[in-house]
Amino acid sequence: MKFYTVLLFALFSCISSIVVAQKTDVSITLLDSDSNEPLIGATIQIDELDNGTVTNVDGVGEFLNVEYGTYRFEFSYLGYQEKDTLLVINATSSSFVFNLDIAGEEIEAVTISTTRSTRTIQNIPTRLEFIGGEELEEKAIMNAPNISMVLRESTGIQIQQTSLSSGNRSIRIQGLDGRYTQLLKDGFPLYGGFSGGLSIMQIPPLDLAQFEIIKGSSSTLYGGGAIAGLVNMVSKRPDEEPEVNILLSQTHTGGSTGNVFYSKRKEKIGFTLYGAAHYNSTYNPDDDNFTNIPLTQSFSLNPKIFYYPNDNSTIWLGVNATTDTREGGDINVVKNGKDTEHQYFENNNSNRISTQFAYEAKLSNNQSIELKNSVGYFSRKINLPDYIFDGDEINSFTEFNYAKNGKSSDWILGANLYTNSFRENTDISPRDMKQTTIGAFVNNTTDLSDKVIIESGFRTDYSKDWGVFPLPRVSFLWKANNKFSTRLGGGLGYKIPDIFTEEAATLNFRFVEPINVDNLNAEKSFGINLDFNYRTAITDHLFFSINQLFYNTEISDALLLESSSPTNFVFSNAGENIQSLGSETNIKLSYNDFRWFINYAYINATLNYLPENPQKPLTPKHNAGTVLMYENEKWRIGYEVYYTGKQNLSTGSQSTDFTTMGLLVQKHFEWGSPYINFENFTDVRQNRYTPEVLGTVQNPIFPEIYAPTDGFVFTVGINIKPFGREECDDGCHAN
Repeated sequence: MKFYTVLLFALFSCISSIVVAQKTDVSITLLDSDSNEPLIGATIQIDELDNGTVTNVDGVGEFLNVEYGTYRFEFSYLGYQEKDTLLVINATSSSFVFNLDIAGEEIEAVTISTTRSTRTIQNIPTRLEFIGGEELEEKAIMNAPNISMVLRESTGIQIQQTSLSSGNRSIRIQGLDGRYTQLLKDGFPLYGGFSGGLSIMQIPPLDLAQFEIIKGSSSTLYGGGAIAGLVNMVSKRPDEEPEVNILLSQTHTGGSTGNVFYSKRKEKIGFTLYGAAHYNSTYNPDDDNFTNIPLTQSFSLNPKIFYYPNDNSTIWLGVNATTDTREGGDINVVKNGKDTEHQYFENNNSNRISTQFAYEAKLSNNQSIELKNSVGYFSRKINLPDYIFDGDEINSFTEFNYAKNGKSSDWILGANLYTNSFRENTDISPRDMKQTTIGAFVNNTTDLSDKVIIESGFRTDYSKDWGVFPLPRVSFLWKANNKFSTRLGGGLGYKIPDIFTEEAATLNFRFVEPINVDNLNAEKSFGINLDFNYRTAITDHLFFSINQLFYNTEISDALLLESSSPTNFVFSNAGENIQSLGSETNIKLSYNDFRWFINYAYINATLNYLPENPQKPLTPKHNAGTVLMYENEKWRIGYEVYYTGKQNLSTGSQSTDFTTMGLLVQKHFEWGSPYINFENFTDVRQNRYTPEVLGTVQNPIFPEIYAPTDGFVFTVGINIKPFGREECDDGCHAN
């Protein structure tokens, strides 16, 4: 009996050892279905084992000691269609190769509307910076009232404050004034002309799905004004699953902000509803008796309704309404009114309302049309102790375009009409302006091969009083392999003169003469840019990417505001070019839940119409920044450092350089995410280097602003999401 027991035990041990030995290493290679290039950093998941890995530099993902059997494998990669398959693992079947197809429009997060193309961002020759998902949300909670934070922390973009008392700001791309950047919402030019100086301070961020930024001339599709580039803000659209987002924040400077967004679609009807309110009490950290943050009250409402007659068409109608009041200057005047000693104040009251209508239809699988129209009204009144500037602006935009997307070539043709009318409410020398521009355009993107794509476009605009403007543009994309690509592009641009320049805004348009059509030319530009993009996996979990941009933009007949007498300022054209020559470097490292961004911008913007071609005032030649992010399902922690180099001032002197730091801590729960943000916690302020106010209390003089004026800002808030759509991974940021 003992013999049989020993024999059975030995036999069982042998069988057990054989069963245990039925394991093998599994190797899976993922390739691009078009180029057969390896997909680096793709995710491979085994459902039954709850085990996953990412592909290495050769596109290979490995699993060690996998038992024989049948398993479901899932493959995913940003910008590609997901795939899942059943695989039988045994001694003769442990190495596999699969191809993934580019997702195109199926991945909403990487659908680019600015270029009006169904191509993925990796296959667009135009260099485009994309901000969406978690990165956009991060900037929104850091500055809930408006979009200035989103733009300020993008490489090569500067948010220039033009008034201490009112806090007005303009956007500068690559050192060029704000009037050379076209600001769009859903492709509509709602924020130009008279409203430009306040626009970025009046656009809340919570209803935006993504930002698309093109640097350099972009006039082929969008017309005049996009000399430095364009920023297109794309709104969220309703889905079958309702989305609710409530963002509440409070700063120690007296700023209270509430944002509410709700969207829902049911069968053929959908809608989005967005409302925002912001209040800020006066704030004066440097005790000079003048506001660094004015008394501010603003309200915004943005409802949209969507109608889907069938699966191939969409009709939507939206309304944007904003009212904004800013009272700054002498704090005693703001709080208690004028007296014999305290006299100076600066009040800004503005109202904006606009409508947007769009009809989008697919004629077939590869053909579509779009008809859209917007009408906008903007009024603003600037009230100073002995001066009032009061005006109204009405603008309209209408466009029709047709698109055809072939297997290797995409076409878009269209025409649009833009009108703008400004009326100054005064009986003394009104500076009324009217502008009518009609344009037609054609744009083509063609795959010359698997590695080379060319995009070319031509536009012709006719502007009443200013003439005809032909605008060619071309871009090339060369994809050497899955790791390295380069883009080269260039084009022409133009800008119709108006009185709403940064120099005139600094004067509150006081003593500024009207535009003289007979003595001025439209501004014209030529721009070219070259960039290199490289990405790789250093290890299975450590990924590296770098984008290096070089650019040159030259503006002829630049609009200048010159003093002809102490109380008279006249517009003229510069005799020589303004040139912006520079480079931008963006580096990203990702390791599991950590992301590290490093950026540097070199901006050499020179005024070649002046002796010795000096650097443009208030344009730092060197800017650098770094952001370290840790983020998982429970936490978001970000630390940032930004360096701003020395700047030339109009007085001939030079400012000091400075460094600001920030820290964000956010905790995620199922119902929402409370957070705290320490913005500029080293309390860098301009008054630490030079005075922000000169002169007397009765007659103050405000020097140029080159550094933060409000200093350290502590914010506590909560982002409530009871339910809603998932954000895309990794912030959806790409070049």
